[in-house]
Amino acid sequence: MQDALDVVAIGRSGVDLYPLQVGVGLEDVETFGKFLGGSAANVAVAAARLGHTVALVTGVGDDPFGRFVRRALRDLSVDDRFVVVDGEHPTPVTFCEVFPPDDFPIWFYRRPTAPDLQVRPEDLDLDAVREARLFWATVTGLSEEPSRSAHHAAWEARRRRPHTVLDLDYRPVFWSSREEASAQVRAALPHVTVAVGNREECEVAVGETDPDRAADALLEAGVELAVVKQGPRGVLGKTRTERVVVPPTPVDVVNGLGAGDAFGGSLVHGLLTGLPLEQVLRNANAAGAIVASRLECSTAMPTADEVDAHVAAHRAPAPRLEDTRV
Repeated sequence: MQDALDVVAIGRSGVDLYPLQVGVGLEDVETFGKFLGGSAANVAVAAARLGHTVALVTGVGDDPFGRFVRRALRDLSVDDRFVVVDGEHPTPVTFCEVFPPDDFPIWFYRRPTAPDLQVRPEDLDLDAVREARLFWATVTGLSEEPSRSAHHAAWEARRRRPHTVLDLDYRPVFWSSREEASAQVRAALPHVTVAVGNREECEVAVGETDPDRAADALLEAGVELAVVKQGPRGVLGKTRTERVVVPPTPVDVVNGLGAGDAFGGSLVHGLLTGLPLEQVLRNANAAGAIVASRLECSTAMPTADEVDAHVAAHRAPAPRLEDTRV
């Protein structure tokens, strides 16, 4: 039997085609860069870049882009043994437009479905899922069957083993309605120990946009750590006994699309290495800022030395800490 993996992630993968002309609409772009993409794939790469053994559960088409995804995963130190090759559906392609500092329209070509949403429960290596030190899933994977059932099969195998993480990653284009997404997230929360998302994603998950109320609602739903990203107000991390708010770090934004996945990979690293919550969030903020300053996502993920250097260079005042025990 192989040693347990540090991380098993499940979710989206595909090809990102990013314009090499900044500030130009797609209708006028002449050249693109081709990169590994997809939120779960990016988080897997980010965690691997930080020194962890990582495997990705996803699906790709039986096509050249599918072969590219698998090769890119291996080149970026992510184990591709759990990648399912789908002979019916093409590997998805995603385009974006880059209008810094805060406008990055994104166009998903995943219709009528994508191979990563066709992963079935029987495609899972439940022993690997169960024994992994951390299991990462995203809300997008709950948007369609059979992927939804595969996620629940994985959670049933883990039985809330630490660390079982749900990225609240809500993208309306993947859902028939906001109400359906809310119902599926509510059904998922009792199975996970960590939830991470921005204020809009928290509203979908628990009906709250106020960071503290959202974190409290996530804790009441069963998670042990709630992480609420607040944009220019930084990030809130909350458990039943601790509350930490860490301000953002400054960055000259080139492309903001990969920042959340870099944050996720650094969060994974902090959880696995047992860092204090304040340091976990500082490092995750720094990782997100570093990737936001670069065009691509997966290949832009920082090393631990880069994160440490960024934190040291942008050291902010001490966070607000509170003991919330009753």
